[in-house]
Amino acid sequence: GLVIDGQTLNIIFQGDLEDKFLALTKYCRSVLCCRSTPLQKSMVVKLVRRQLKVMTLSIGDGANDVSMIQAADVGIGISGQEGMQAVMASDFAISRFKHLKKLLLVHGHWCYARLAKMVIYFFYKNVSYVNLLFWYQFFCGFSGSTMIDYWQMIFFNLFFTSVPPLLFGILDRDVSAETLLDLPELYKSGQ
Repeated sequence: GLVIDGQTLNIIFQGDLEDKFLALTKYCRSVLCCRSTPLQKSMVVKLVRRQLKVMTLSIGDGANDVSMIQAADVGIGISGQEGMQAVMASDFAISRFKHLKKLLLVHGHWCYARLAKMVIYFFYKNVSYVNLLFWYQFFCGFSGSTMIDYWQMIFFNLFFTSVPPLLFGILDRDVSAETLLDLPELYKSGQ
């Protein structure tokens, strides 16, 4: 890891040392910016996103972290003593820093698996529906007549677009939470 303070960041950004700073950060698993201004924090996140083309995660607990959280791909706000500004600006909110592990490893894995299944499901639903309409046009001689009533089409989309995501969101858990916490390498299995 790398811990860097605001004065050093000031020297890096004013002295055109961003490339050397990024070369150093490539060898680090995490970079912590302490005693820095909100602008410096967001500039570090934007620099890493722009130059390294990686996904960034920012975690903050106060109003001074809002710009950094908004600059990142994923922002996590911790509700704490400094107020709720970071929580309001973030994508996810947790009450304590210790809940971050469960948020990433358990809920992140479940969310990724559910989204992957839902994308496949929606492709299947739309391909089957369009395929049905395509072959009907051969049957009716390309007259442009509709095969199904307008209300039936609305209910088809309403039912097959709303019920499966709700069921998957509530019931689908491919691996238990305890297993995901014990084996963090399962987080990468779907990717």
